[in-house]
Amino acid sequence: MSSKRKLDDYADEVLLPTNPIRMRKDQSASSSNSTRPRSPLQFFVRILSDHTLVLHADSSDTIESIHHKIQAITGIPLYEQRIIYRGKQLQLEHTLSHCKVQNDASLHLVGRMRSTGHPQAWQLVNDIVSLIFKLCKNNHVPVPATKTVKTMLAEFLSMTPRIEIEKASGHLQIFSGTSVPAALVMLYMSSHRPNRTAADEAIRHFLTSSKTILPTHMLHEFVPLILEFCNLLKKAAGIDDPLYCLCRSSLGEMVGDMEVGLGVKKLKTGLPDIFPFVSELAEKLSHDLVLSTESMFFPGPLLGDISDFSSFVAPIMKEIEGNVMFLGLPLTEDLRGIPQGYADEIRMLYVIFDDLLSKLERWLGKIEDRMNSDLKQDTDTLSVGSCHYLTFLKVLNNISKIYSGCEGLFWEAMKRRKGAFCYLIVKCAKRSEDHTWILECKEVTNFEARRHLAMMMLPEVKDEYGELHEMLIDRSHLLAESFEYMKHAKNESLRAGLFMEFKNEEATGPGVLREWFFLVCQAIFNPQNALFVACSNDRRRFYPNPASKVDPLHLQYFVFSGKVIALALMHKIQVGIVFDRLFFLQLAGHTITLEDIKDADPYLYSSCKQILEMDSEAIDQDALGLTFVHEVEELGTRKTVDLCADGRSISVNSENRRQYVDSLIQHRFVIAIADQVKHFSQGFDEIMTPRSSQKSFFQCLEPEDLDWMLHGSESTISVDDWKAHTEYHGFKETDDQISWFWKIVGDMTAEQKKILLFFWTSIKYLPVEGFNGLGSRLYIYKTSESSERLPSSHTCFYRLCFPAYPTSDVMHDRLSIITQEHVGCSFGTW
Repeated sequence: MSSKRKLDDYADEVLLPTNPIRMRKDQSASSSNSTRPRSPLQFFVRILSDHTLVLHADSSDTIESIHHKIQAITGIPLYEQRIIYRGKQLQLEHTLSHCKVQNDASLHLVGRMRSTGHPQAWQLVNDIVSLIFKLCKNNHVPVPATKTVKTMLAEFLSMTPRIEIEKASGHLQIFSGTSVPAALVMLYMSSHRPNRTAADEAIRHFLTSSKTILPTHMLHEFVPLILEFCNLLKKAAGIDDPLYCLCRSSLGEMVGDMEVGLGVKKLKTGLPDIFPFVSELAEKLSHDLVLSTESMFFPGPLLGDISDFSSFVAPIMKEIEGNVMFLGLPLTEDLRGIPQGYADEIRMLYVIFDDLLSKLERWLGKIEDRMNSDLKQDTDTLSVGSCHYLTFLKVLNNISKIYSGCEGLFWEAMKRRKGAFCYLIVKCAKRSEDHTWILECKEVTNFEARRHLAMMMLPEVKDEYGELHEMLIDRSHLLAESFEYMKHAKNESLRAGLFMEFKNEEATGPGVLREWFFLVCQAIFNPQNALFVACSNDRRRFYPNPASKVDPLHLQYFVFSGKVIALALMHKIQVGIVFDRLFFLQLAGHTITLEDIKDADPYLYSSCKQILEMDSEAIDQDALGLTFVHEVEELGTRKTVDLCADGRSISVNSENRRQYVDSLIQHRFVIAIADQVKHFSQGFDEIMTPRSSQKSFFQCLEPEDLDWMLHGSESTISVDDWKAHTEYHGFKETDDQISWFWKIVGDMTAEQKKILLFFWTSIKYLPVEGFNGLGSRLYIYKTSESSERLPSSHTCFYRLCFPAYPTSDVMHDRLSIITQEHVGCSFGTW
């Protein structure tokens, strides 16, 4: 870590006057100057007319006195004169000795006010510097509110030309050319708190304004100035200083999307200027990672440091990737072919990558230790302070792409720490961030992580009832009326959420909505409605029906189906159906192969396998008698369709049989249902968040993931798990009625348990996590009603209500009635 330097040392470097605070209290600036030894100097001053003046003065003379001499000789007014020495403008308060003007030195006189297009700006920055000098010499200089350093700086920035980039550049160069950044940093380093505060406010205002003063395509003009502030503050205050950190963040934010190059380019800043910040931040991140690993209570790298690291790495990576054709692994000393100027950065960036990856892997190991220790409170606390580590990993993954083979090293490390990596995804991945990089290696994710990434592409369910889309549905016309409601609803309204009621029923709320989703999905995928076909090998699995065109509205119904499924996923409701593999893969944009039709059409699958495995000699003798055609049924009639041009005249042989099988599969399961898949995708897309698509949603998942999300748990309902997640109001767990209840439930068939659960919660299929995945406990309430009454439920709140039945037989009788399919459905009250 850099330590703070003495202000005297720093001030000398930037050619500023010595900090008056460091003088003895009984000394003033004037008395100090009067005691300095007088040293005669001869020097030359080149003026605008290319004439050179030869002047003599003492080393203790001020620059102001030299200006007076020049005015006496040339007649150039004092306010128009600017003297430049060694690339810096000399300030009036300096002495020749302090400015290190040597004997026979050459100075340049420039009439800035007369030659520049920004005379007011020059005058204003000169006033700013003069005010700063006065403040440094006398801590108690009265400054009017309208002429503070901040207000004068704001006035200068407001004068910046906003249309012509050359004028804007010239205007901002005045700021640096007159040493305003150095003067402000000198004021910031003052031990007088008001001075320090004034400089802090002024520099912060400059940083904030730099993001808005100019149009986006001209913002790079501020980069050299912010870089100068960074370098000055780093030397004077150190890298832990908050104002320095803010300057560094502002610089990183500005250069993140810009090109830097090797030298002075559009940005006027090159790799040598930017890379030191990468090294500095990498060292800090590495140090903090070690501390965080040794003690998991240490906060570790801060989000700001990680964000800055990412910002500075981005333009460097662009430059390297754009100019370096090949990089070996791990990194050899032989860097022939790499443009001069890149080799050092390439070596250093690899070292940074290797160091940070190894330390991050050890930190992830500590996370896994905590996860396995079952210290839930500690783990939750850990997740709160560690969410930005996912951003850190993303940056390292980006760096790994520069080097051949390093990306593999990164993913191997994540595989070794898969548990912690997935934990970070679930706990920390946010909707506003891009997570596509994670899906480049889905093997390092588990179901929970993939589900979380996919769900972030769907809108969040809102609880504000005023914004929900309302639907009033007649059960006897469930599918048709639901279709009409969806058809005329605005997508924004559907994304906001749904409020459901059934006609002539009092029940409302989430429980009714869950029931509607279950019922409408059962109707959509009912083969009798001809929209979807159930697989022969698994009647829970469906894919679009090629013959759905028997209904003129079938494509609109597929749009409706896509919306319903997206909304069911958005509301996290299991509807008891799953997609066949071939349907899922097409939604994800993947190619369908023979193995993918195994469940959809086992007979065709078997036939195609036989064709591919048949003896070549037999098939070449036309033993099959096949040509490149297939038969399809359309509106009750069968017709023959060519699989390729003139397919009827092309016989299937040993050389083209693979092509025949592939063409048959494409026509039967892709081309035949292309319109249906397209319109289903359209409906699904209309519910997605604006930056997402159904294709990216399904690409996030494995087919089995969607099974669990749509169908839920395939395990038999566990009564013990059910009981463990149930609480009682009015009853005690030891009451006879509760003992009888669980005994009766335990003796029910699997279907009866599902019906009871549906009656209780409007959920027939549990999440894959079981009752723990419901997000709420279940409740049994005691009522004061007669024992003749049947149980009732409040499905919104997962409440089952019944009186204190006198015997087990009476309770069994009442529960038997509600576990009949036609009774258990829609029996809840609200």
